[in-house]
Amino acid sequence: MYTISDTIHINAPIERCFLLSTSIELVARTLEMRPVSGKTSGLIEANDQLVWRGWKFGLPQMHETLITGYDKPHFFQDTMGRGRFKHFHHDHHFAEVAGHTLLHDKVRFSLPLLLGGSLVGKYVLVPHIVGLVQRRFQLLKQIAEGDEWRRYLPDGVGELER
Repeated sequence: MYTISDTIHINAPIERCFLLSTSIELVARTLEMRPVSGKTSGLIEANDQLVWRGWKFGLPQMHETLITGYDKPHFFQDTMGRGRFKHFHHDHHFAEVAGHTLLHDKVRFSLPLLLGGSLVGKYVLVPHIVGLVQRRFQLLKQIAEGDEWRRYLPDGVGELER
């Protein structure tokens, strides 16, 4: 089992950061994959399911995401239902701290037992997922702290300023 953990401070309200993190359109920008079934647009909520398709490492990919935990605006968890991993869990924690939002992500995954699986995990997938988390964090920070967040959230949501 591999674990990746990272944290970022965002100078924006917790609700805005939480909801931006649940925007399917914003997640699609980060993953460079597209949702093809289940919930395919808007904001994810408790018990939602969606299937992503795209290309990674020159291979077609499919990843079914199940929202297995949801406590707005403090936490949500997405878990792989079907896909290339043996197990995949992504915890998103949000806290209001000293006038900003602290976002902490923890990704845990394991691979099927294949020849060279541990080498692929350690040298290919861990760096790839670390890069995805960091790109997602930077995109969320840029959007939440500016005015672009309005493109992703319904009118009136995320308006509160500190």
